[in-house]
Amino acid sequence: MPALAAVRAANAVFSPAYFPVAVFVGGTSGIGRATAEAFARYTKGNAHIVIVGRNKSAADEIIASFPKPTNPEAKHEFVSCDVFLMRNIQATTVSFRERLPKINFLVLSPGLANLRGRDETAEGIDKRLGLHYYARWKFVYDLLPLLRKAKDAGEDAKVMSILAAAFGGPISLDNLGLKKSYSIPKAHLTAPTYTDLMFEHHVQENPDLAFIHICPGGVATPILSSNRWVLRQIIALLNAFAIAPEECAEYMLYALFQTKQGFSRRSQRGNDIGKLRYFGSDEKREPVWEHSKEEIDRALAVKLNQMAS
Repeated sequence: MPALAAVRAANAVFSPAYFPVAVFVGGTSGIGRATAEAFARYTKGNAHIVIVGRNKSAADEIIASFPKPTNPEAKHEFVSCDVFLMRNIQATTVSFRERLPKINFLVLSPGLANLRGRDETAEGIDKRLGLHYYARWKFVYDLLPLLRKAKDAGEDAKVMSILAAAFGGPISLDNLGLKKSYSIPKAHLTAPTYTDLMFEHHVQENPDLAFIHICPGGVATPILSSNRWVLRQIIALLNAFAIAPEECAEYMLYALFQTKQGFSRRSQRGNDIGKLRYFGSDEKREPVWEHSKEEIDRALAVKLNQMAS
């Protein structure tokens, strides 16, 4: 387990010969925000950094804090997108494919913490599973061509999902999407296993790209807040053992920079954990992939049907 000072020293070495393009989905708060800020600091602002989220005022504050770049190509921007809805993600990714020349780093960290049961969007996707898995699936699937362009140019091309590597659980092919049986614990155990299987599918087709599933551990972020007394007590206990987002971001970047290619599962300190507490299998990989694609296509069709009616 590398010490924080060693991690910072390793991150400080990052100095690519190319001009990096990095997209941070969920980058206006918590771990996503801290990671975007750390990336800007290590690149000295000399990068095209895109923050995707809903809070423009927070994004403006974040971007204003970035180091002033010396490279005239540098650009720091906010893209508004409510990632609960697949149609919003699709509009955003279409725009990216039209105007971005490539993507070197795609970091995904949108999250949700509450005590509600199954709570579906207008498109019929559970919000918890949507943020933790389906939205991320859609971003990666749609933006793969831009990652491919970076790698084909001899540059880094990496995807990181900040979620819960090694904290998933068994999944049932008879209950994909938890449509038949749903609970909050089951949802939290399902998304990490789906994520492992998603990245394994991608690496089969793109073995030279890097796909990283990392668990950040306990982090004192705004997501750990609530107006409900019970949840407040749980959160207070968690915060007693949580680290600051800025410290967590160092480990997230360490894992991002150190992973060269293939699929890597990483701990909260950036260590490669291999298949520790892994619940996927070859038999489940493609059924979960097909389910994910069909579920997102169905969600998009809901919008189209509503427009046509």
